[in-house]
Parts: sequence; structure tokens; C-alpha cells
Amino acid sequence: MPPDPTLADLAPDRRLRRLELTVTRRLDGLLHGEHRGLLPGPGSEIAGSREYRPGEDEVRRMDWAVTARTTVPHVREVDADRELTTWLLVDASPSMEFGTAELDKRELAVAAVAAVGFLTAGSGNRLGAQLLGAHGLRRFPARGGRTHLLGLLRALLAAPRAAATDPAAGPPAAPGLADGLAAVGRAATRRGLVVVVSDLLDGLPDDPADPPPWEVALRRLAVRHQVLAVEVTDPRELELPDVGLITLVDPETGRRREVCTGDRRLRERYAEAARAQRDQVRQVLRRCGAAHLPLRTDRDWCADIVRHVHAQRRLALAPAASGTGRTARSGALSGGAA
Repeated sequence: MPPDPTLADLAPDRRLRRLELTVTRRLDGLLHGEHRGLLPGPGSEIAGSREYRPGEDEVRRMDWAVTARTTVPHVREVDADRELTTWLLVDASPSMEFGTAELDKRELAVAAVAAVGFLTAGSGNRLGAQLLGAHGLRRFPARGGRTHLLGLLRALLAAPRAAATDPAAGPPAAPGLADGLAAVGRAATRRGLVVVVSDLLDGLPDDPADPPPWEVALRRLAVRHQVLAVEVTDPRELELPDVGLITLVDPETGRRREVCTGDRRLRERYAEAARAQRDQVRQVLRRCGAAHLPLRTDRDWCADIVRHVHAQRRLALAPAASGTGRTARSGALSGGAA
């Protein structure tokens, strides 16, 4: 399927304008509320109490009055603050320069960044980013305003593509996803929202029991911040079509391999391995406590974001509906600002 000429073939400024219109018209009209988002977030306005969870809750949030009355430790529930600092880690490594549908993975990553940026803009909110590319990490300080967001998106569109890799020379020395997550942890000094936009393939081990090299860094971020992992995939990474003899190239190492896709058993093994790999990513994100938003280059990314928001809202409202205290507003990217 050829790329969508309404986005992929437009000049950068026109692409940004199209992305802004897509987010503000399609998503803004579907996500109701003064503040819109993808995750519930912390805040400072008292919204009730719930039982204390050892290892998860901070002691300074203890609600001593309710604890004394019920003889069971309780912590205060709070509504989301109106000012939100969002940090993005955007993967622009060679593996993101692949796509066989309407967009390639890198263009879809830019669309995801646009959605996060436009939905969290305003009311004093700030947005910062770390761009992880083949040539190193590039930091964009956290600032507010539409001009800053458009500048960030232009930089993402203009980021240099990775040059072809010589298999004999090996992959170039470049920071990995773990390095990018650690850089975000150093930059995000105050509690907020961290959004990781990547295919999450970096260093993924063959054995699902082995943790990927970026799991520890992601887990550390999730202790302090609300974390959303936007997983970007392409359909050809999930299954092979029957198109005869093809040459597969690893964009990270440059290794090539000829494969006959007419072999049905090979296609089945490929699809099974891809499913196991995606399951492995989901399990890692679950262990880290990060929310998971999968986006595919052959799907309507706006609709997928809306479904995720509605699912997060139901999860955020369920405890409030069944426990003590009034219903809290959703937070960062789920109906409110954190």
C-alpha cells in the first residue's frame, strides 16, 4: 500500500498543520472534558481516601483521620493538578525507519508525539523531549506553548535518517533505549508524565525469561512518574506475505538474509515468533507498571488513541466508584492534567 499522500508526501510545515488539525478535530471532539489525556495523574486537591498499599504509597500521604476512625491505614486520594510536565522519549533509531502501510514507523511516532503534545498543551503545561537517534541523544528542554511544540515536531521530522550499515564493520556505537530512559530520568526532576514512543525492540532477548536491557531504567521511571509506552509496529513485523523470494535486512546491523516466503511453515514460525515477542514486551511493561498504547502503521492511530483513553478512564474511575471518597478527575492524557 503506498504511503498516504495527505501526510507522508507533504512538506514539513503542511504535515504539521495536518497533524494539528487531525488531533484537534478528531481527538478533541471525541475526548470530552476541560483537560484531556491518556493516563490518570497525581495532584494536590483532596478527592477522598483509600486503603494504604505497602510499597506503592508514600507515608506522607497518610490520611490519619480516616486511619484512626477505621483502624485501617488509609492514604489521601487527590485530583490532578492543572499544570503538567510531560517528558517524551522518541525513538528515531534505524529500526523505526521501516513501514509498509500508510506511514512508516518513524512517521507514526511523530503523529503520536503530536497527539500527546496537542492534547497536553495549554494551562501552563510544559513539554520536553529526548530524541534517541543513531547519532546520539538530543535534548529539548521542557517548555510550554504551541510554538515550542511545533519546533519539536519540526526537529523530529528533520532528524537525519540512519546511513546504511556495513555488516562487516558491525553496528555503529549509539545510545540504546536504556540510555534514553536514563536521560529522561535525569531531566524529569519533578513528578509528571513520561511517554516513550518506540518499537521497543532494542536488545529484546530471545528468551522471554531474560529481561531486556531497558527494563530496569523503565521501572525506575515508573516509580516516580506516570509512564505511557507507545509501541509502534508494522504489519510486516508480525507476519510475512507469500511473495516468493525476498531479502530481509536488519536495519540496526545491516545483516541480510534471503528468505523464501512461499514456505507456509516458515511464515507460521515467523508469526508465532512475532506474537511471542509482542507478548514479551507487554509482560515487561506490565512488570514495570507502565501503561501500554500499541499503534500500528496500518491502523487508524486516532481511533486507537481514543480507545486507550476510554479504557484508562474506566480504570481510573472504577476504584472511586466502588471505594470511599468522590470520583476523581482523570489525569495526564486521560481527562485531566497531572
